Amino acid sequence: MQRRRHSRPNPKNEALLAERAWCMRRYPTPSEAALGRAVGGKRLGVAFRRQVVIGGRYIADLVAPAAKLVVEIDGLVHVQRTTADARRDRLLERLGYRVLRLPAELVEADLAGAVEQVRAALRGGAG
Repeated sequence: MQRRRHSRPNPKNEALLAERAWCMRRYPTPSEAALGRAVGGKRLGVAFRRQVVIGGRYIADLVAPAAKLVVEIDGLVHVQRTTADARRDRLLERLGYRVLRLPAELVEADLAGAVEQVRAALRGGAG
C-alpha cells in the first residue's frame, strides 16, 4: 500500500482557486444565488460567505465560519461524483467543518425548506 504524501501549498494553485472562487461569486447558479440571498446578512444569526476556498483545495458554496458549517448545493453533476464528494466532505470534517449537502432542485423548488435545513444544521441538527 502506497502512502499519500502531504502536498505543500502551491501558490499557483491557490491563485487559480482564488480566481475561480471570485468568478463563481460573480456568476452564481440560480440555486446558489437564491440560497445566498436567503441566508445572507446574518438572517440566521451568523454570517455566511459565498464561494470560499478551504483547505487550499476546495471551493465551498456557502460557509458560516463562526459556526464551522459548509453548505454545498449539489446540481446534477454531483450524482456522478459521490466518491469525490465523500472524500471532500471527510477533508472538510478533518478541518473542523460540518457539511450540509442540499440538492439544487430542493433549493429551487422549496427555498423555505432548504433554509430550514440550514437553520437545523446551525442548531447542530443533521448536516
